Amino acid sequence: MLNIEQRQLFHKFVILDMAVQSLQRDFKVIENLKMSKVYTPILEKLLKDITQDYYNSKRLLAKDKVRVVKWEKIDEYFSDVHVATAGNDVVLRYANQAIKTQVENLLLSHQNK
Repeated sequence: MLNIEQRQLFHKFVILDMAVQSLQRDFKVIENLKMSKVYTPILEKLLKDITQDYYNSKRLLAKDKVRVVKWEKIDEYFSDVHVATAGNDVVLRYANQAIKTQVENLLLSHQNK
C-alpha cells in the first residue's frame, strides 16, 4: 500500500514520465523543422532538466520498493497504472486529460525558470 508521501511522489513521477515521453516524441518532429537550430537547444535543456527530476523521483520510489508494473489504457478518457509496492500491488486510475494538463503546466514552469 502507498502512504500519502509515496502517493504524492508517485504522482510526480507519473507526470515527469509523461513529460519525458512527450518531449522525446516532439524532439523527433522538431529536428525536421526549418528553424530546428533555434528550437533544438531549448528542447534539449528542457528534456535534460525534466529527465534529471524523473530519475531522482524514480530513485526515491525504488528506495521504498515502489515501481510501475504497467500502464493500461482503459478508454480515451482514463488509464490505469499498475504499481508494485513492498506490501501489495495497487492500481491507480488517472484521467488522461488531467495528466496532459499537468504535464503542460510542468513544462511551462520549467521553461520559465
